[in-house]
Amino acid sequence: MTKVTVIGGSGYAGSHIVEAAAVRGLEVTSFSRGEAAEQVSGVDYQRGSLTEEADRARALDGTDVVIVAASPRGDMEGRLRPAIAELAAEAAAAGVRLGVVGGAGSLQQSEGGPLVMDGPDFAEAVKPEASEMGGVLEDLRAAPEGLDWFLVSPAAVFGAWAPGEYRGAYRVGGDVLLTDENGESTISGADFGVAVVDEIETPKHRRTRFTVAY
Repeated sequence: MTKVTVIGGSGYAGSHIVEAAAVRGLEVTSFSRGEAAEQVSGVDYQRGSLTEEADRARALDGTDVVIVAASPRGDMEGRLRPAIAELAAEAAAAGVRLGVVGGAGSLQQSEGGPLVMDGPDFAEAVKPEASEMGGVLEDLRAAPEGLDWFLVSPAAVFGAWAPGEYRGAYRVGGDVLLTDENGESTISGADFGVAVVDEIETPKHRRTRFTVAY
């Protein structure tokens, strides 16, 4: 049975990944700094911080895949990128696959075009977060070959403020923002969680970034 550890498992993206993995029958451990408001049966919920070496070691111990579903906001601004870099080195040494949930801001608006976060409609308040996650992607792309990693960027409209509904389908892209026939870029939390678990069970994106949307 595949063992998955989700750091940030009590958050929006993390909780959906945890639930999708548990439904699929994987062995799931959720790490978060705070108590998870809702807990899924069969999931091992633990307290821990990505910034603490001892907690990262616990998260990596005995797992096959570790997923980081944390955001560089609040007291984590400026701290998430170096913490993921530390975890990446430790994951490589342990032979653990690393997955990171990135934002849509580092995606290109069009092939070879400007980044989403450089667009006129991108919220200024979110730019520091988007920039830091873009830096995480740069770090992963420069990581030694021994690290098996992927970074998944959700659609532009994704979050607790726009939860959407489960559709049981999604599209996959690369570095360009995916939009539908109406020019909208959306994905529900439930389908995003399924997309990440699909990648865990059937890896198709090794050492690269991909995006998912309807």
